[in-house]
Amino acid sequence: MDQTCYRHPEVETGIRCTRCERPICPECMVSASVGFQCPECVRDGSGTGHAPTANQPRTVAGSAVTKGDPRLLTKLLIGANVLVFIAVMAQGNRLVSDLAMLGGWPLPPRFVTEGVAAGQWYRLVTSMFLHQEVWHIGFNMLSLWWLGGPLEAQLGRLRFLALYLLSGLAGSACVYLFADPNSFTLGASGAVFGLFGATAVLMRRMRYDMRPLIAILAVNLLITFMTPGISWQAHIGGLVAGGAMAFGILLPAPREKRALVQAGTFAVTAVVILVVVLARTAALT
Repeated sequence: MDQTCYRHPEVETGIRCTRCERPICPECMVSASVGFQCPECVRDGSGTGHAPTANQPRTVAGSAVTKGDPRLLTKLLIGANVLVFIAVMAQGNRLVSDLAMLGGWPLPPRFVTEGVAAGQWYRLVTSMFLHQEVWHIGFNMLSLWWLGGPLEAQLGRLRFLALYLLSGLAGSACVYLFADPNSFTLGASGAVFGLFGATAVLMRRMRYDMRPLIAILAVNLLITFMTPGISWQAHIGGLVAGGAMAFGILLPAPREKRALVQAGTFAVTAVVILVVVLARTAALT
C-alpha cells in the first residue's frame, strides 16, 4: 500500500529508503549502490558515494531544512514585540503617539503636520510591534507562536520573515487607505492575520484537514467585525497579502525557477503596498 513521503506529506510513494526505511518521493530519493536513500541518510554518510550535500533536504517551499532552532525567528519576533510593550509601559502614551499608525492630521489649507502623509513612513512599520493592553499583546503573541513555528519550518527563515513583515505592512497600508486618517492604530494583528492566510494556503497545498483552521479564522473574523475598536482594515489587509504571498511561494514552479517566482511574489507585494501608500498620501496632501 502506498504511503506519503516523510518530507512531502502531500505526495504518495511506494519507495522506501534502503537504510532507514522511511517512505520517500522521487524528489527526495538519492541513488545508492542498492536502491535509493533519503537525504538524511546521505548526509549522515551512509556510503553511497555521494557528497553529503548532494541532495540537501528541502521543505515544501523549496528551502533547505532549517538547522538548529526551527522557531528562532518566531521567538525573536515575539521578543521584539515584548520589548516594545515594556517600553510602552515605561514611557506611557507619548511613545504610542510617536509610533502608532496615523494617516495624518489634515488642517486648512490641506496641510498635514503629523502622520504617514507628513512623511512619517516609519509608522507603517513601528505600529506592527506596538501594543498597549496585556490582552492585546497576549493574544497576538500566542497566535504568532502557534502559527509562526510551522510556517518558519516549512517556508524557511528568510521567506517567513519577508511574509511576516510584508503582511504587517499590507495591514498598515490598508488602514492608511480606508481608515479615518485621524485615528491611531497599533498591534501585530495585520502580520498575524497574514500568517493565518499563509497557513490556510499551506494546509491546502499539503492536503491537511482545514476545518479546524477555518473555524478559528471564522471566529476571529467575526470578532473583528463585531467588536468596536478593532481595525478590520489591518486584519483584512494582512490576511489577503499573506494568502497571496503564500500562494506564490508554494506555486509548483520548476525547481530552477522557484526562487525567481518567490522573489517576484514578494516584490509585487511590496510594489502594491508602495503604490497604495503613495496614492493615499497624494489624496491627503
